[in-house]
Parts: sequence; C-alpha cells; structure tokens
Amino acid sequence: MGHGIAQVLACGRIATRLFDVDGAAVEAGLERVRTNLDKGVERGKVSAEDREAALTRLSGSTEMGIAIDGAQVVIEAVPEKLDLKRGIFAMLGAATGADVLLGTNTSSLSVSSIAEVAAHPERVVGLHFFNPVHLMKLVEVVRADASSEAAVACALGLARRVGKVPIDVRDSPGFASSRLGIAIGMEAIRMLEEDVASAEDIDKAMVLGYGFPMGPLRLTDLVGLDVRLAIAEHLARELGPRFEPPALLRELVERGELGKKTGKGFYDWDE
Repeated sequence: MGHGIAQVLACGRIATRLFDVDGAAVEAGLERVRTNLDKGVERGKVSAEDREAALTRLSGSTEMGIAIDGAQVVIEAVPEKLDLKRGIFAMLGAATGADVLLGTNTSSLSVSSIAEVAAHPERVVGLHFFNPVHLMKLVEVVRADASSEAAVACALGLARRVGKVPIDVRDSPGFASSRLGIAIGMEAIRMLEEDVASAEDIDKAMVLGYGFPMGPLRLTDLVGLDVRLAIAEHLARELGPRFEPPALLRELVERGELGKKTGKGFYDWDE
C-alpha cells in the first residue's frame, strides 16, 4: 500500500518521500512505482512527461528523521497491528508540529485508539486507500473521536487533489467499506467451503449479477488472505460472531497460501 499511496501523491504534484526501515523495501517500492508508471505510458494513460515529473517528485529514505523533515502530511501504511501503529503515532506525534496532518491507512482498526497516543490527536485521521491505489478511486476519511474539522477537511481535500473520491466516515469497527466487504467475502468463502459453487462461479455471480468490478474471492487473493483474516478476527471481536472467519480461510493461511503475493490462494496465480 505504501508505494501505491506514494505514487498517487507524486502524480498529484506533491513532493513525496517513501520511508521504510528496510532499504531493500524502499527500493522495491520505488521500482514498483516506476513499473506502474511505465505501464501507464504504454497504455496511453500517462504521458512520458508526467511520468518523469512524478518520479522527480518521489524519493526514498530509511531514516525517519529525513523522511518527515518539513512534511505537511505523514501517512502510515504498516501492517494491521494496533500496537505497531500506536508506537509509530506516539513517535510521529512527538517529532512533528501540531499543524502536520497524520493519517493512518488502517482498514479496520480504531483510529481513535491510534490517535490517542499522539501529541495533538486532533490532527490524526484515518486515510484508508484501496488496493491497487493507483487504480481504485475510493478513499475513506475516518474521523476519530478527537479529529478536528480542520483535519478532516484537509484530508478530504488531499484525497480530491490526488484524483480520489473521498467519503466521510465515523470511526467504528470496519468503517463502511471493510465492514461490508468482509461480510460478503466471508460468506463467499463459506459458500466455497460448502461446495455451493467453484471460486470462479461465485465470483462471476457478483460480477455479472451485481455489477461488482471483481468477485470477492479474487479480491481476497489480491488483498491477501492473511490480511482479510486479521480484519475478520478483529470485526468478530468487536461486532460479534457473524464476522467469524470460516475454517477454510484459516486453513489456507496456515498453509501459507495467502493469495497473489504467494502465488496461490483461492486462485493459482502462477498460471
């Protein structure tokens, strides 16, 4: 998610720094941005001039101090682990001025809980982008308990500036998109588990019958089965057993079949 967010910011004419503690991860992220932009040029979606301009605006760093120096906005996109995110926001809150917007790209965790550890929690919001970031239009702007109207307005404006369509959502488990998406995704997995239909036909039902751009099982493969499992477990704790993950999902994650990133999930991506 981090490289995708960096790409849309750089393409939105915003000077952007991509940070990770691992130098190889930074280089991999920058390379994925270059690859995406090259494909955009090949398909006539991006001009060669705009590609070069975006890459000029984008840099990488393994030093947090360098990455956030002078920043007006900092967006975190680490894995869905509350303690990890809280640790980062405690550090960011202490290291940045009160006027710097802090956004978390969480898809289901409590933004209020993340914000409370930061100095000036009123400037913290959820900025939930969707994968792949450079193609998906939606951004959920999640207002935490302490989020100021100014911070929310800034986040909404930023999303529009980079060509996204934002929605204004109150901080609640799963927000709007993950709560609905996980409910559909878990039921699709139960249907597969019960041999109602194949993965391909379950997905076709939603694409051709309901106009979904992608079926829920294919989407789960793209997001990552481990990621969706973690979100479902969180929603089950917060909202009750209707979000309890199916046994099939747990089995696939235990086997390391996590979707596209491992080559196999509900689909065989190596083929």
